[in-house]
Amino acid sequence: MSFSQTLFLGAISGFTILLGMPLARLRAVSKEHLSFLNALAIGVLFFLFVDVMEHAIGPVEEAIEQQGHDLGVLLFVLIGGFTIGLMALVYYGRHYLRKDEGMSQTQLALLIAIGIGIHNFSEGLAIGSSAVQGELKLALLLIMGFGLHNITEAFGIAAPLAGEKKVSWGFLLLLGLIGGGPNFLGTLIGYSYSSSVLSVLFLSLGAGAIIYVIGELLAAGRKLQAHAWAGWGLALGFFAGLLTDFMLVYAGA
Repeated sequence: MSFSQTLFLGAISGFTILLGMPLARLRAVSKEHLSFLNALAIGVLFFLFVDVMEHAIGPVEEAIEQQGHDLGVLLFVLIGGFTIGLMALVYYGRHYLRKDEGMSQTQLALLIAIGIGIHNFSEGLAIGSSAVQGELKLALLLIMGFGLHNITEAFGIAAPLAGEKKVSWGFLLLLGLIGGGPNFLGTLIGYSYSSSVLSVLFLSLGAGAIIYVIGELLAAGRKLQAHAWAGWGLALGFFAGLLTDFMLVYAGA
């Protein structure tokens, strides 16, 4: 697969995230609907966190088993990346709390897009690396699988905005670029340079950011006090992410 073909398909796999963004234009006015959509986002992000951490820990476990010389580096990157991804958003959130401002749903959606974007960069690395090594079947499977996965991830970005009175298409496009664009950038770098350390770094950064956002969404959901709707939303979001992952496994990716 040529460099230009790989970049084109990598871009497609990232920007399928735009297909799920119109969910933000839904006008959910009741607290039950808002609770359901908020929990849907939590479910998707919780599954994503589990999936990201599994892939981040994988190279570290492999280094332990093989007693690799890069074990110390991978451990440092894993712990440091997670801490930075989490604490950077903690201090970002404290900035608004000191000003006695609650974090708006728009700001929350932006943080979710950033966390997913960091994760998608690592997915792009996998696409680019497999393509340059001549593993064309694997590269195509990754492109199709990640593209499908990104549609599900878009629900996590869009759901918090469903209660907003007005969400512009321009802002949704921006969120899509932040969440899906790194897939293209990761493909570009992965085609030219392959590194397990770089992959673990961006996976752990994404995991730290995602766990912070989950905490913020849980706090917002408790205020709505619609526990049954939240339970169904949480289950549906988690299993939607799980289903797309099963489809990836079935395809052999």
